Amino acid sequence: MTTEGEAESFGLPTPESGPYGITAGPDGALWLTFVHSGSIACLTPDGELREFPLDMPSCRPTVITPGPDGALWFTRSQDHRIGRITTEGEAESFGLPTPESGPYGITAGPDGALWFTQMNTGRIGRITGKGEISEFALPVEGAFPAAITGGPDGALWFALNQANAIGRITTDGDTALYPLPTPGAAPVGITSDGAALWFVEIGAGQVGRISTDGRIDEFPLPDRTAKPHAVVAAATGDCWFTEWGANRIGRITASGGITEYDLPSLSSEPHGITVGPDGALWAALETGAVARIAP
Repeated sequence: MTTEGEAESFGLPTPESGPYGITAGPDGALWLTFVHSGSIACLTPDGELREFPLDMPSCRPTVITPGPDGALWFTRSQDHRIGRITTEGEAESFGLPTPESGPYGITAGPDGALWFTQMNTGRIGRITGKGEISEFALPVEGAFPAAITGGPDGALWFALNQANAIGRITTDGDTALYPLPTPGAAPVGITSDGAALWFVEIGAGQVGRISTDGRIDEFPLPDRTAKPHAVVAAATGDCWFTEWGANRIGRITASGGITEYDLPSLSSEPHGITVGPDGALWAALETGAVARIAP
């Protein structure tokens, strides 16, 4: 492990807004969820910020992703809806069939729909661009599905935080579960590097990799109390992750080599992370800022 200086950090005009999810939009900007204030924000790489308040300030927008329709789609974990916002800031939302479902992770699927997790009810959901929703119950109770991503095999892969497993679902709804070797690993974030799936274990302080045939490798972090939270692939075998409990951004290579970057402000609570339109890594800091690291 090496530590290579600090990331840049940029404070936001409304630090109490709670930046949580972040993704690169089709317009060359970064799009964020403000989990505390109930807004979606658009941030250009040169620092111009636009904020779009949602219809329900307490809806807790959480994870955000580009959709196949050129809009941004996001989960509203408190009022149990899926949101959609255009790059011009026009927003709408869709209620879920299952009450109190707690949607969290969301990603574009290979079938032209958005796929999302339901933390509270142990389901994987699918929503079309027209708002048509399907739900698929998982074969385990209390699994608390977290992040979800498209895999290189055309299926969707997701982290089961309380079932201590990684899940896979096909676009037809067939599911498979892969238990993790480490007890209490509590996976949250997951990403595809185009060859395998990488995930972070917030409970064990590890980064994991799973092949599409289910083979799992785990890589302990130097600080096992770092609480890794979200992960994104910059290239095959090159993944970046947030360390929510250690105030750092980490990088891991295919061989398990780890580099860490300190964040300038103390206890900034890094959550979501994405590759920006400028090729840098951008992370949302829930205490009211955005961090940038040029690899």
